[in-house]
Amino acid sequence: MVFKKKRDEDEFNFDFFFDDFEEEFRRMNERISRIFNEISRHMGDVQGPFVYGFTMKIGPDGKPRIEEFGNVPKMGFSELEGYREPLVDVSDDEKNVYVTAELPGVEKDQINLQVDETTVTIRTDVPERRYYKVIELPERVKPETAKASYHNGILDVTLEKEQPKKKGGTRVKID
Repeated sequence: MVFKKKRDEDEFNFDFFFDDFEEEFRRMNERISRIFNEISRHMGDVQGPFVYGFTMKIGPDGKPRIEEFGNVPKMGFSELEGYREPLVDVSDDEKNVYVTAELPGVEKDQINLQVDETTVTIRTDVPERRYYKVIELPERVKPETAKASYHNGILDVTLEKEQPKKKGGTRVKID
């Protein structure tokens, strides 16, 4: 976006300023309309509400991580049609990885929680509240250490990090 000054004047002209904003909003609106039209063509008769967005966090390595979320199926992928994607937050400290997921409208015994060394999978199959999400963890964990609690629609999972193997390895004699 470029801000303009009126010619031969040092004073800022707000009409030009707002013209730039209006043009940018017009282009954004066109892009959003194209996206929703494309989604509706691929989704057929699937009913909303639809949620789609991005989260951005800075990882422990200092690099930004951008992740998609929502219940809008990926183009051409309909295996999980009808599922909502819960909002999820992943954090960690020196010893543990913490996963928090919002799962309103379900009971504790309706949640299927699976954990392996690199992912946490959450799934519910309650007809009116179907949730599904595979969460990539920032570090490897010990699945057998998983502890979970569920209160007021919030699922909290704590996983102990797998300790890195000592570097150096085994010394090999060269013949």
